[in-house]
Amino acid sequence: MKLLEEAIQEKGTVLPGNVLKVDAFLNHQIDPALMQKLGKEFAEHFAQEGITKIVTIESSGIAPAVFAGLALSVPVVFARKKKSVTLKDNLYSASVYSYTKQETSDISISKSFLTSEDTILIIDDFLANGQAALGLLEIAREANAAVAGIGIVIEKSFQQGRKLLQETGVEVYSLARIASLENETIQFVRED
Repeated sequence: MKLLEEAIQEKGTVLPGNVLKVDAFLNHQIDPALMQKLGKEFAEHFAQEGITKIVTIESSGIAPAVFAGLALSVPVVFARKKKSVTLKDNLYSASVYSYTKQETSDISISKSFLTSEDTILIIDDFLANGQAALGLLEIAREANAAVAGIGIVIEKSFQQGRKLLQETGVEVYSLARIASLENETIQFVRED
């Protein structure tokens, strides 16, 4: 998606350790107009899949997921990373390792919001090692929910995430695919 690639080039910063900082429009400050276009793109791509819910993880996946949910007219459910007094029982849970934060979180979704009647679209902000999406796939399996696909805003194609997710047989649709962040230069995968 050219518009997203332009935003990454303009506002993204490459940090040591192959970390791409996009907090100017995605995971700290949010550009609602851009998020709306990303959500619409996900919705159009998966329009024929019978999606009943969008599922993401708090917090950076919420904005694109909400706009995809709006475009598809379906609810958005986000997995919480921390339990609260209102979310502690009757949960689907999985452990997820964050490449960026270098920590493992237990994510949870209430059984009230995900059932075997659902066909879900997983949306996430980044795909690096695939652990967040794999955790959401594990929760979907626990709920016996069908998974229509996985929508990724930014994929680091030089890491193993896509390969791991493709092995599950679920379609992975990424809006921007980064081939390299070497020498602090963002290079995108060019598909013919």
